[in-house]
Amino acid sequence: MNKKMKKFFGSKQFTSRILPIILIIILAAIAYLSFASSDETIDENEAKIKSERFVNDFLIENGKATVKSVEKEYGLYKLKIDTGSGELVDSYITKDGKFFFPQALNIKEIYGGEENGAPAGQQQEAVTEVSVKSDKPQVELFVMSHCPFGTQMEKAAIPAVETLSDSIDFDIKFNSYAMHGEKELNEEMLQYCLMEEQEDVYMDYLNCFLTDSDSERCLAEINVTKDSLDSCITQIDEEYSITSDYENKVNYQGSYPGFGIHTADNQKYGVAGSPTLVINGQTVKANRTPAAVLDVICSAFTTQPEACKANISTASPAAGFGTETTSASASEAACN
Repeated sequence: MNKKMKKFFGSKQFTSRILPIILIIILAAIAYLSFASSDETIDENEAKIKSERFVNDFLIENGKATVKSVEKEYGLYKLKIDTGSGELVDSYITKDGKFFFPQALNIKEIYGGEENGAPAGQQQEAVTEVSVKSDKPQVELFVMSHCPFGTQMEKAAIPAVETLSDSIDFDIKFNSYAMHGEKELNEEMLQYCLMEEQEDVYMDYLNCFLTDSDSERCLAEINVTKDSLDSCITQIDEEYSITSDYENKVNYQGSYPGFGIHTADNQKYGVAGSPTLVINGQTVKANRTPAAVLDVICSAFTTQPEACKANISTASPAAGFGTETTSASASEAACN
């Protein structure tokens, strides 16, 4: 029976005919519940204004998005949004203006372009305690450099990582697409090269960058060998065709340019947004406070070191750049 069910759910009939119907039902259910639970209703012009502001404030750089049309569909407002490239992206907002649903995901691209629909890496269900133990946990944090929720997680993770020091292997890695334009592509190449060429100053740089995103100031404040850094960036840019693909709109994922340096790891773990925390190969959910990140990393040790008993901050850094904290430490918000 299980084999028959697996074969059915993996068939082209399911993916091409039945799955879209299921997605429509899910959208309709969300719309119904949202509408039924609220007496508030915004009009189409308010939906346009609210959505445009939200996309420009949080999802793309330089405020380039424009909502071209608004219509009613599935009990929601359906929006056609020009993100600045001329390409229209379909998105939805509930009629009370409380929930926004970004563009549809390109299943073929997420599956790595495999014709049979078999994913290169399944998205894993996040856990709150690592079951795969090791003497020296491998900690990988996937982010977009300008994603406000990615930077929030970085600010929460750094004190925990510094507390554990050499008892863990820690790597910042980048999502396989960039939602915040050319500045994000350039910053991620810069950070990758710092990690590769001058690892000893990378954390100092990152701590500085997370305060105000001024990379030039931060490079000037730390002891960076500029010639070596520039050479690395040029080499990486050419190897992965990052700038040329961006300018020629090649290898985009939907309306977002690709960033191919860590694509294999993104596919391996099924990374679906920024931030994504992976420890010993397991996708992990953690509240965005230094203490919470320390706890979840320490759950991955075969034998916990003394550093796991450290008393570090339970305050959550605010999303975005800066040094403020917030009372909201939830682990759900992401750029995806």
